[in-house]
Amino acid sequence: MLDFDDRYTLAHKIYPYEKHADQDKAEAVRHPVVVVGGGPIGVATALDLGMQDIPVVVLDDHEGIGMGSRAICFAKRCLEVADRYGCGEPMVDKGVVWNLGKVFHKEGQIYEFNLLPEEGHKYPAFINLQQPYFERFMVDRLRALQAEGKPIEIRGKNRVDAIEVKDDHVVLDVMTPDGPYKIEADWLVAADGANSPLRDMLGQDFTGKVFQDSFLIADIKMKDVEFPTERWFWFEPTHGSGASTLLHKQPDDVWRIDFQIGWDVDRKEEMKEENIRRRLDAMLGDVEYEMVWSSIYTFQCKRMGSFRHGRVFFAGDAAHQVSPFGARGANSGMQDVDNLGWKLGMVLKGQAPEALLDSYSEERVYGADENILNSTRSTDFITPKSEVSKTFRDAVLTLAAKHEFARPLVNSGRLSVPCVYDGLSLNGPDSLPGAPARTRVGAPMVDAPIGDDWLLSMIGNRFILMTIDADAPESLDVDGIEVTRLALSSKDNPELAERYLGEAKSAVYLMRPDQHVAARWAHFDTASVNRAVNIATARA
Repeated sequence: MLDFDDRYTLAHKIYPYEKHADQDKAEAVRHPVVVVGGGPIGVATALDLGMQDIPVVVLDDHEGIGMGSRAICFAKRCLEVADRYGCGEPMVDKGVVWNLGKVFHKEGQIYEFNLLPEEGHKYPAFINLQQPYFERFMVDRLRALQAEGKPIEIRGKNRVDAIEVKDDHVVLDVMTPDGPYKIEADWLVAADGANSPLRDMLGQDFTGKVFQDSFLIADIKMKDVEFPTERWFWFEPTHGSGASTLLHKQPDDVWRIDFQIGWDVDRKEEMKEENIRRRLDAMLGDVEYEMVWSSIYTFQCKRMGSFRHGRVFFAGDAAHQVSPFGARGANSGMQDVDNLGWKLGMVLKGQAPEALLDSYSEERVYGADENILNSTRSTDFITPKSEVSKTFRDAVLTLAAKHEFARPLVNSGRLSVPCVYDGLSLNGPDSLPGAPARTRVGAPMVDAPIGDDWLLSMIGNRFILMTIDADAPESLDVDGIEVTRLALSSKDNPELAERYLGEAKSAVYLMRPDQHVAARWAHFDTASVNRAVNIATARA
């Protein structure tokens, strides 16, 4: 593992260019899946498919991890997905774990909140971890799977210059240090970032808006400070360094500070070190620190109209963008992969029709719209655009300091939670009266301790029939899809009963491979389960 200083000053060559046999072929070699983009979303896609024994090739125009911390907040659901890929635990071991946040207005604290007040979860609400570490753990896992013989490749310095989408495959023109070559893919995943060249090549664009405000990010390294491991957000801070300020702790004694600096600013001037230090000194006082990384960004809430275009799927920032407040960027991108991976795997294995792939866009557009809505509301609250809006915002902040009823109205960035696919096409029946709403059909599973293990670890990435105090066969074969039973007792697992039974006496849950609830009933019925599996795989 590279040390901290190297990690922030080098473009780390963890997948350096090597000439591949494909480059010497007279005809383009066809691969089942090609992923363009070696960032966290592209590598996650490779892990998901490779673990299913689906051959996958990742093409990236660089040779490893980029500079700067960029994304730093990774949410519980993102970590649960990473855990299924085999790299969640080292992320938490390295990251700064936090559940608590505090909100301030001017000189005083308004209130604090706990994002995960209940016990009995393997992963915390959030960790702070610089994106280079997050990416490195994923690439390390990719290398481990390669060593186990999983069919995964990653090719550095392979830049895609052109794309041709045909009825049954995609053709890519790739440039390397040894010259160009062509490669074909049955399916292509575009995970090439916010400025996606592939999106431009296909003539696709975003719809949405850019918010007229600017935010300055500064990552600084400082020791022996008294700030706790919490998320601190100031509205109109008295230190005068911006209209709002956000503070997060990261590993290696690094702190992320966001300053709201306004729209009509000279970005070149603001990025000068002496001007960044002026803001930092006004906030921190007489504290020694080292500047590590800085950047200026604007809020953007945009998405593509569809995330599927024939044989091409878009994921992560290539498909949608939201403001950083709320940590919805990388976290929602990981949920894209979580959604697409099992569906693409089933289609390639002949277990489901291509129609299943349309549900990727259906469900993740739904998720993107939810993120955009929450992000837009946060932006409007943090940066009010009129005197009336500011008066309302300030009144809410004043009330929230003394009255709990006003605190849900305070919006310093609604933090990332996974989307519930309410009312969408893959959902089966929700026939469990008295059961909790949090584990309804369409919802991601909620973790719970099961003896010395964890529920989500036991579920894995397959179709599971979870029974609680209910009889069912040990396994089912639904037209070639194996459904495995997980039999559990409410008496032995009180947290499970609270989260999945509620007032019900027994329950049968059908879980999708991405750990979303596909259907639930009070009792097992073969015909009902078979039909729900067929609905969940677009075969009904």
